[in-house]
Amino acid sequence: MHILIVGAGRVGLRTARITHNEGHEVTVVENDYDKAERAQNEGFAVVEGDGSDEDTLERAGVDEVDALGALTGDLNTNFVACMVGKHHGCRTVMRIDEDYRENIYRKYAEEVDEIVYPERLGAIGAKNALLGGNVTAIADLAENLQIVQFAVTEDAPMHGYTLSELELPSRARLLAFGKKDGALGLPLPDDTLEVGDRIAVLAEFDALDDVRQILVGEATAATEVA
Repeated sequence: MHILIVGAGRVGLRTARITHNEGHEVTVVENDYDKAERAQNEGFAVVEGDGSDEDTLERAGVDEVDALGALTGDLNTNFVACMVGKHHGCRTVMRIDEDYRENIYRKYAEEVDEIVYPERLGAIGAKNALLGGNVTAIADLAENLQIVQFAVTEDAPMHGYTLSELELPSRARLLAFGKKDGALGLPLPDDTLEVGDRIAVLAEFDALDDVRQILVGEATAATEVA
């Protein structure tokens, strides 16, 4: 794919590196001279200019790219860049920061293909490190909704039971199940919960600690959530 990234700051340049390393063609738009020079020194095709200016994006080849990621720290720049990208028929991904209200998020989310929260994604990684190997946050779906993977331990109250006998809190749903050395798949009623087996659960944040107690059995303080 040919990807256009608006913004060569911390988030934009890191995304450019990862995307390029996976074999995709990347062009970067940046209006700050030092950031643009750094991206050029890393080997990226760089167009200097305002990412919210259609002429700049056209010089960067917005007509030919498959997707545009507007990843600057400025919400207005990101939104305008995505609207230009949408007009030119490419997939649009917009960065938004945590301090925007829910109604602002909804307004912008309706206009673009994807919204990304760099701070929240970073918090998920930090949380995984803090909680250890038995609990892995996979994704935040909304302000109060998360997908989490749990690994069954010997201390789990449901250790040895089948999935048909598993009772989760009303604010949690079982999504997938995988044996210790197998891939996650659709949960089957007769699957038995054994040590090391993994369970993916969709849950509201305030139900995560109850789910953790059932599947992991650790008598710890309430699970921290991003």
